[in-house]
Amino acid sequence: MATNNKPTHTLRCGNIKATIWENNSERGPFFATTFSRPFKDQSGAWRSGTSFGLNGLESLVTVARDAKEWIAAHVLKR
Repeated sequence: MATNNKPTHTLRCGNIKATIWENNSERGPFFATTFSRPFKDQSGAWRSGTSFGLNGLESLVTVARDAKEWIAAHVLKR
């Protein structure tokens, strides 16, 4: 399975980000999604967290639903 270097699509809701990747397999291309919470550390460098607190969970649900709808729309176009 090979992954493209660049994401196919990125969605945001609040400070939560969904990154959609198109991958290839023996059965053809498929989409996968990763979720992250970008933040700046104490030195001001950008980092990416994968844990979500109470306030981020609603945004996670929203961005997950949006990612599902985006993927479904693009799978149907094939």
